[in-house]
Amino acid sequence: MEVTALCIKLFFLVMIVMLLLSEHDQKVYAASLHIDPNREQFFKYESLTFHCEGVSYCEVVDESNRKIPSCNKTNRRTSTGSSCTITNVYPADSGKYWFDAGEGERSNSVNITVTAGSVILEIPALPVMEGETVTLTCRNKTTSSQTSAHFYHYGDLISNSSTGNMTIHNVSMSDEGLYKCSIFRAGESAESRLIVKDGQTETVTISSKETVTSSSSPSPWMIVPVILLVRLVLMGLLYFVKYFWHRGFRES
Repeated sequence: MEVTALCIKLFFLVMIVMLLLSEHDQKVYAASLHIDPNREQFFKYESLTFHCEGVSYCEVVDESNRKIPSCNKTNRRTSTGSSCTITNVYPADSGKYWFDAGEGERSNSVNITVTAGSVILEIPALPVMEGETVTLTCRNKTTSSQTSAHFYHYGDLISNSSTGNMTIHNVSMSDEGLYKCSIFRAGESAESRLIVKDGQTETVTISSKETVTSSSSPSPWMIVPVILLVRLVLMGLLYFVKYFWHRGFRES
């Protein structure tokens, strides 16, 4: 009976440690900011929605800690957090946004650029994973039909498109950088950055002054105690089996 009790205690100890590790991961990665539509550039008067994952109230701020007034009126709960909508964006709204998740933790940041001009480059505001396919679109405010466009990477012409789209297959880190586009007689877009993640690591901002890099695979500090506890449980079970094996022989 003592051996059985020991095994039960070891089992519950493993479960408790796994739950604590799971809660730690959720706390680190819960604070994330998304944007819909997922693009960095917008025309004046367009609308966008911020999604704050992991918090009950979506209160985004910009680099000057300016809060978005319309978020107070449009804030609503979602299955994973909350969201708020800006119904009309203006060039003055351009910049970097994030939200405070509490306890000194801050979400990732999202850049938006709002133009009063006629051309924007539809480019993802959020990082894309290495190996994915990404399509950049050069859009003319005055027409919804497909328009030929030129695409530039760090100012160098890289594509002439008759459809206004440029697709990058199997994105790599070399594709990261500043892009813009131009449409004949309509103008040129602003320049925005395409961010590519290698799929192995990501940077989690836990305060305004401190960043840490976290691997997508389990870290050693998580693996070691779990392995030790599993070994203890296995040793306990082995002892349990041997105990009853020999006891069975003695009683037979």
